[in-house]
Amino acid sequence: MQNAEIKNLLLRFVQSQLCCSLKGMVIVMKMMYKSKTNNGKAISRRQALTGYTFMLPWIIGFFVFTAYPFIYTIYLSFFEVGKSILGYDLVFTGINNYVIAFLRNPEFVPNLISFFIMELTYAPTIVIISFILALLLNRPMKGRSLLRTLFFLPVIVMSGPVMSQIMDSGAASLEGLEDIFIFMMVWNYSPWLAEALYNLFLNFSMVLWFTGIPIILFINGLQKINVSIIEAATIDSATSWQILWKITIPILRPIFLLVTIFTVVQLSLFSINPVADMIQNAIIYTAGGLGLASAFAWIYSFGILLLIGIAFLLLKNPKDTPAKEQKRLERK
Repeated sequence: MQNAEIKNLLLRFVQSQLCCSLKGMVIVMKMMYKSKTNNGKAISRRQALTGYTFMLPWIIGFFVFTAYPFIYTIYLSFFEVGKSILGYDLVFTGINNYVIAFLRNPEFVPNLISFFIMELTYAPTIVIISFILALLLNRPMKGRSLLRTLFFLPVIVMSGPVMSQIMDSGAASLEGLEDIFIFMMVWNYSPWLAEALYNLFLNFSMVLWFTGIPIILFINGLQKINVSIIEAATIDSATSWQILWKITIPILRPIFLLVTIFTVVQLSLFSINPVADMIQNAIIYTAGGLGLASAFAWIYSFGILLLIGIAFLLLKNPKDTPAKEQKRLERK
């Protein structure tokens, strides 16, 4: 009996010690987890603060040189702005500048329609050609770096006065398109479509020059595609065409959206755009001055935002895409 009692006491003592040690381990693990969480939050805050510090000059520049002028342009669009010795005289006219833009000015609405036609033809063409060239330049071949450099050179050329000289000399356009039989057939079927295609092919060399930065963005996206997804599809007997449409393009939908927005904005700022020249001329040569020019600019900006919204609706990611599958594989 005494031995049995001693054994029971020893078992109870061991059990109590085990329980205490387990409770202690749980407490220590909780404390370590809390300390790691706190340290992680502190590190994240420091990193975020460092990032915002580096971004601070850009943020200040955005609010001073972009956000404030944009809001002030909306304000000026409701005034007739005149110049005097003391500065600018503002006379409130309500929506009169918008009425002039849409109903009384014979050039603004046709130029705005021409701008939309240009965007709807140029932007998809630039995006598709950029994607095709990126697919070709992403393949392993000799001289790939040299070819990438050659395709990016027009970005440097377009940023200087060389571009204006090339356009003035007519070297950026293709002549004689109206004499082609196929073009005449399209003209008889739809003059609007023929005019859009004519303007596109007339400046086709310049359209190719807009592909520099989009090609780089597409190559960057292609190089980040998880190879295991493509290998699994190849094992399942998927063809290159199926891989392109079922895997590559769905994964690159965010890149397509980014490239489309970049192209729309880039075309809206370029010299071939008739509305931009009209806004600049309205500031200097018309009686409406800055008020009418501000109305032109705000309508024009709203049109660009509308195009960006359409691009976002068409190219946004659906709920289940190969891109999410790729992210899931990368987590593993």
